[in-house]
Amino acid sequence: MVLFRTIIFFIMTLGISCPVTGFSGQLFPHYPEIKKNIAFWKKIYSTYSLNDAVIHDSDNLSIIYEVIPLLDSELPGADRVNRLARKQALKHYSHLLRKIAKKKKATTSRERKILALFKGPNKFRIMAKAAENVRIQTGQRERFLQGVIRAGAYMEEMKRIFRSMKLPEELAYIPHVESSFNTRAYSKFGAAGMWQFTRGTGRQYLAINYTIDERLDPIISTRAAARYLKNSYQTLHNWPLAITSYNYGLAGMVRAVVAKENYQKIFSGYDSGHFKFASKNFYSEFLAALEVAEKLEKTSRIRKKRYPATRYLKLKGFIHIDRISSHFHLSHAKIKALNPALRPSVFTGEKLIPKGYPLRLPNTKSIRRAIASLPSTYFKKNQRRSSFHLVRRGDTAGSIARLHGISLEKLVKANNLDRYATIYIKQKLRIPQPGQPPLSEKKSRKKKKRKQALILGQPDTVPLLTAKKKNRPSARRNFITPTNNS
Repeated sequence: MVLFRTIIFFIMTLGISCPVTGFSGQLFPHYPEIKKNIAFWKKIYSTYSLNDAVIHDSDNLSIIYEVIPLLDSELPGADRVNRLARKQALKHYSHLLRKIAKKKKATTSRERKILALFKGPNKFRIMAKAAENVRIQTGQRERFLQGVIRAGAYMEEMKRIFRSMKLPEELAYIPHVESSFNTRAYSKFGAAGMWQFTRGTGRQYLAINYTIDERLDPIISTRAAARYLKNSYQTLHNWPLAITSYNYGLAGMVRAVVAKENYQKIFSGYDSGHFKFASKNFYSEFLAALEVAEKLEKTSRIRKKRYPATRYLKLKGFIHIDRISSHFHLSHAKIKALNPALRPSVFTGEKLIPKGYPLRLPNTKSIRRAIASLPSTYFKKNQRRSSFHLVRRGDTAGSIARLHGISLEKLVKANNLDRYATIYIKQKLRIPQPGQPPLSEKKSRKKKKRKQALILGQPDTVPLLTAKKKNRPSARRNFITPTNNS
């Protein structure tokens, strides 16, 4: 911590500071060093399609060797064929570059075309190095367009959030780079949601647990992203650096500034740690995405999505999803669409909607009346408890599921296991409780029993049902002893 503060002090003495409010000058400069990169990403977002594989140099993005066609991903076996095509293309161009650099001449028309891309007296030495930098980027035109359409549902509110925090509203376009505004996006590194927060960073700003994952809520996660970016700017005092920190991390950018002093030098010569292609290009991608998106927004050929008028209900206790569904006459699907942060455990009834959660509801007269009449008896003081199983030698996911009387599918979903249901010794697995049936189902069962009792001529059905219920084993009994609140 002392070292970090020392580094921050060093940064502030570099003369790059400026106030976080009252912005002046060009907020997002197009430095000469990155103009080629911006042009490249503009083409990726607006010209090249998902079926185009752009073979290029990873250091100099103005060097494009070829654009090869790919099979449509919807076709059977397309992924395998496309992977093979990419692999062969990378190998082919690396071989050609080494061959030309070694012989110092080009003999075929393709070789002459490649040689023409390199200038200067040291071109053959540069080509030998370029053989290690061949990269393939798939076009994003269709995906980017869909992102602009999806963004229409949130962009106005997102810009308002950034303005309210005295930040540039253009920052709301960063999700075009991160996820194409896909609120359900997940990365192989564990990042989730439109803003692609990892669990580690996300937990500093958001609630992430077994009942809710606020990374998946576009509005809540935008507020978190705004706080992150504001903190980065107050530390780095420069928007190109702060925006790059969203990909590389604030601590990483602090170290980069200490090493290279400013963004231009970092872009041109910093290669420590994990500062590779993605981090180096993040700011250029943002500028390209901002320009392409704003241009598309002005065209009349696309119809952007519109978010329905909503209002918030801050829950004063824990409540079952079926209580909300029946009282407000909303399906589970509708509630999920309005509240994407709620996890599957809530919709299965295994967990209650957490106390204090700002439940988003349609802003209609009937909903407003229903809010006023929501019974306080619907709320519970405590969350439903969870059971856990400590994996021992010889256990399999299937045997654990059978032991606790649940399906393997439920066990896999509850613990985010991979498709092979891989587990390891001493792993603590969450056991989804079978739980009670949905409230609607319980009501229908009660009506059916009452009807059967009347047919049999029983004079008083209510005491009869109550007596049966008292003799029923406790529904809260767990298969294993240790239980914890979650």
